[in-house]
Amino acid sequence: MNQALTAIDQFPSEFVERLRTIVPESWHETVFASFVYPRVTSFRVNTLSISVDRALAELEGAQVPFHRVPWCDHAFYVESNDRARLTHCELASNGGVYVQGLSSIVASLVLDPQAGEEVMDLAAAPGGKALHTAALMKNEGWLSVVEPIRKRMFVLADNLKRGGVTISHTYLMDGRRAGQKVPDRFDRIMLDAPCSGESRFHIDQPSAWKYWSPRKIKEQSRKQQGLILSAFQSLKRGGRMLYSTCSFAPEENEMIIDGFLNEVGDTAQLLPIELPFDNWQTGLCSFGEQQFSNELSLSCRILPNEHHDGFFMALIGKG
Repeated sequence: MNQALTAIDQFPSEFVERLRTIVPESWHETVFASFVYPRVTSFRVNTLSISVDRALAELEGAQVPFHRVPWCDHAFYVESNDRARLTHCELASNGGVYVQGLSSIVASLVLDPQAGEEVMDLAAAPGGKALHTAALMKNEGWLSVVEPIRKRMFVLADNLKRGGVTISHTYLMDGRRAGQKVPDRFDRIMLDAPCSGESRFHIDQPSAWKYWSPRKIKEQSRKQQGLILSAFQSLKRGGRMLYSTCSFAPEENEMIIDGFLNEVGDTAQLLPIELPFDNWQTGLCSFGEQQFSNELSLSCRILPNEHHDGFFMALIGKG
């Protein structure tokens, strides 16, 4: 732990102090160590193009030593020193497996899209959650994928095509306009909102936190406020949407949800989330002098360790 504490002194001191406040003290050692020590590389078998059994047989033939994820039958991981074996194997090239963080994988499972539904992924690039959503839907239904940046849209479209997705419809558009264009349409919506990316911080990648600041957090929160209102407007009555970020900052998480609930009133309800592992905490009901609705305890924050990135989720129903 001393090594981890010494190493994270290289991070902005305000970020470290904020994190001490956000994360329960009993998890400080694990969370701080996650910024220093190597993480596993997780991946998902793309069941749209290959069965799990066949994929595993091919990985064994390619001498890729994998491990099963106990809570998801199509998710696996390799140790950090085996990452190159995985990413350079044929299955990774042809879309049979897709490298994706476990926190990202669990987000699609929480949203639980069903075959035949109309689903939207708002701010969808590079496409990991959209690919997973299409697989969970068994390529049956309608999947709208929205991305405002042209270069990222091309990457998204290429990933969907290589992954064998046939139900996707891509839109180069600012997601904050979606609610006006297609109100009350979708059964489920994934909004993995653009954020400050705090969970991507690692001691080996100083560029990840080079431009971090409370000001950047505030800039992101303004975008997030517009996106969540637009997404909710596009959700049909009885539908569900998942709001998520890879930031620890309450300004991008609990404060966004609390402000959203205050604006839309009783038409929105937070729904409980059950996670199949123990490294998570319930959403905060206060931060500093800010007080939030007690309903925020139904949201959750995944705490980073050697397997998971930090991740915030709130599941919202429309009544």
